[in-house]
Amino acid sequence: MNEHQFELFCRALSEHAADHVIVYQHGKLLTRHDWVPEARQNQYSLSKSFTGTAAGFALAEGLFEMDTRISELLPDYMPANPCEELKELSVRHLLTMTAGQQKPLLMGDSRKTLKETDWTSYVLSAPFSDRPGRVFMYSNTGPYLISRIIEEKTGGSLTDYLMPRLFEPLDIPCPEWEEDPEGHIFGAGGMVLSSSEVMRFGQLYLQQGVWNGKQILPDGWVRKVERTAIPTGRGDGEYSLLFWKSRNDTYSAVGKFGQYCTICPEKDAVIVINALDKDDPNLLEYVWTYLYPYI
Repeated sequence: MNEHQFELFCRALSEHAADHVIVYQHGKLLTRHDWVPEARQNQYSLSKSFTGTAAGFALAEGLFEMDTRISELLPDYMPANPCEELKELSVRHLLTMTAGQQKPLLMGDSRKTLKETDWTSYVLSAPFSDRPGRVFMYSNTGPYLISRIIEEKTGGSLTDYLMPRLFEPLDIPCPEWEEDPEGHIFGAGGMVLSSSEVMRFGQLYLQQGVWNGKQILPDGWVRKVERTAIPTGRGDGEYSLLFWKSRNDTYSAVGKFGQYCTICPEKDAVIVINALDKDDPNLLEYVWTYLYPYI
């Protein structure tokens, strides 16, 4: 590790309200910098990748398939006369942000002023502008509905589902997670974790789902995440199964204000950044400039 480059990297992050950066390589701590004492903090949309991971478990356990229609999974929340697009909507579309709805839903501060309390029915009643699977549009619809489906299928919360499968094996105590007005886990954001806990999640993916010699994630799930590539049309990489894909075959769990868990198979490394920059910066540009070439 080039210490001068890491110093430049940290100096750049300092301009974006950075709290922590941790770099693991070859399964060990390579370097880290902490601007504040480490504590659990809101990971915003980085949480989506945990919901995607829950979907991986659910698929392996037969709770649903990629092409199972949402109308079959949430029949009690469907509108009386669903449109053809809604009838076509499947798990695959939710995991790849290709639902085809007219606009993003349940985003940011809009949730605070939403009059509806039954968000599931609200989302499923929203209008469509495209057939599912045709157009990428970033929205909280997909991960929220994935969370709701898992809750409906299991009778417990998304957190309950992930505790024995993911959190306990990674030594992550039960995290707080944003809920909707009816007490359902939001799934699209609002999970509270420390940077070190996020690092363990990334390391699990780097190791193809193996932790302490045991296969934790379903066999083949990580490869599916690595190989799925949905064009976003935004010039900032492609999208996978609630992960963002970027250059050098990396993929990341990303939060709105500078939360990153970037898995770098080529370097056998994981990079975690936790910041709180309300300008929603692309801090990966600093990774490519100051860090990635030098590890």
